[in-house]
Amino acid sequence: MLQCRLHRLPLPRSEAESQLSSLVYDLSQQVQVAMENILKMTSEIDQNSAGIMEEIEKFKDSALERKKALEEEKECFPKAAYTVLDLLNNREIR
Repeated sequence: MLQCRLHRLPLPRSEAESQLSSLVYDLSQQVQVAMENILKMTSEIDQNSAGIMEEIEKFKDSALERKKALEEEKECFPKAAYTVLDLLNNREIR
């Protein structure tokens, strides 16, 4: 990288342009590496989020199935209770 030294005389134009060009090139290389790293991380995030969304859907489906089963049990419970009450009432009548 270019290091500025204040005690030096000004550089000839061509040398200054060369150093500036080198500095810009180095900086562009660093930016390119950073962009590649960002793209890799973005890809990883996309893959992870897709996996998370799949898991959420599985849990959602499982929760809906459990809710349906509980609702069916809830519907059966009063019927069973009335059946038991009817049986008890019929025993008392006899």
